[in-house]
Amino acid sequence: MMPRGLRRLVHLVLFCPMSKGLQSRLPALKVKYLLLAWLGILVASWVLYMQYASYSELCRGHVCHMVICDHYRRGIISGSSCKALCEERSLTLQRCMSTSSTHQVYSGLWKDRPVVIKCGLEEPLKGDVAPDSVLRQEITLFDKPTRGTSMDEFREMLHSFLKSNLGEQPSLTTLVGRVITLADVNKDRKVSLAEAKSVWALLQINEFLLMVALQEKEHTPKLLGFCGDLYVTERVGHRLEVPSYLQALVPEALSSSLNQWLAPAWPRRARITIGLLEFIEEVFHGAYGSFLMCDTSLRHVGYNFRYDCKMADLRSVASEMAVRRFLRGRRCETNADCTFGRDCTATCDRLVKQCNTEVVQPNLAKVCVMLQDYLVSGAPQDLRIDLEKQLRTCVTLSGLASQMEVHHSLVLNNLKTLLWKTISNTQYS
Repeated sequence: MMPRGLRRLVHLVLFCPMSKGLQSRLPALKVKYLLLAWLGILVASWVLYMQYASYSELCRGHVCHMVICDHYRRGIISGSSCKALCEERSLTLQRCMSTSSTHQVYSGLWKDRPVVIKCGLEEPLKGDVAPDSVLRQEITLFDKPTRGTSMDEFREMLHSFLKSNLGEQPSLTTLVGRVITLADVNKDRKVSLAEAKSVWALLQINEFLLMVALQEKEHTPKLLGFCGDLYVTERVGHRLEVPSYLQALVPEALSSSLNQWLAPAWPRRARITIGLLEFIEEVFHGAYGSFLMCDTSLRHVGYNFRYDCKMADLRSVASEMAVRRFLRGRRCETNADCTFGRDCTATCDRLVKQCNTEVVQPNLAKVCVMLQDYLVSGAPQDLRIDLEKQLRTCVTLSGLASQMEVHHSLVLNNLKTLLWKTISNTQYS
């Protein structure tokens, strides 16, 4: 029963003289709110349906698992993760993080260790909806090397492939040896046909090639295992961008503000930034050539529980050799026609209507553009002016060869020193 005092209050609100106009319109208002409620239900249902449709299209981990394990059981592929994935089931796919139906990304567990599992899938052929259609397409991934290929021939295949993708580097022989050691899953100092097919398919994936080349570097996720062209990496716990489950709910205009609000304390952001600058050093004129970041975005950068920078996604990092090969002889009308990935842009020679092969903006300049929002906000007042000045200098860096060496290193080291001096001898160092 409603208390008497509360009943009197409701009576006064609903039936006092001031609300007579409201009373006369009450039936119409009821209909209006009922229609609005139904409209809300329809919109919510449509959003849920679109989310489900998007999920079912993007998230095809079950197909990936089926394809890989089918090839493994037939002896076509091999790998250090195959037994855990297909027999022991100690490697499991959990949450879908895919942004493309052809590149499956899942968080998972491998013997209770958090990992990330990545696997490529071909789009089904039009009109071919049979369950085994993906199997028929994926089989072509593992067509090299062919039966009868000798170990020396396979070694030469690897050397030629790496040379065409990384350029003529003095340390290519070392990298070939590293790949062969990785392929030798059972450590018998021999590479079986299934092992060779698996590692050859994996090398066609840009991110995998980069992980092998930079496997000893601090800021590259560790490669933990593979099976066919599926590979397993350590999980990067946090990213600099808004979490994926919030992106669909937040307007694009507000995402930058939300990024700043969710970001760690400024000293920890400075520590993450120092790690990101160290990664830029690692990929700039390293042992296996230079690499270009061709989609410079916060979503590709992450960090662990110690706030050490870890690159969460390396798919958009490409070798300078690969970018130059893409640009060489390419027809163009404007500079936009000379773009590899999202933002590796060269100039267009309008006289001959062909792209030049030198990318205009180096990695460091693109990262500094990103840092202007991420790092300046919340910076200590006594540091802010100097920080803004150094970032402005950094943003104007050119990718032309005449400026790349000394100037690039000087700007990078000055920025690192400024940040490190601020957080050194504190709990954040």
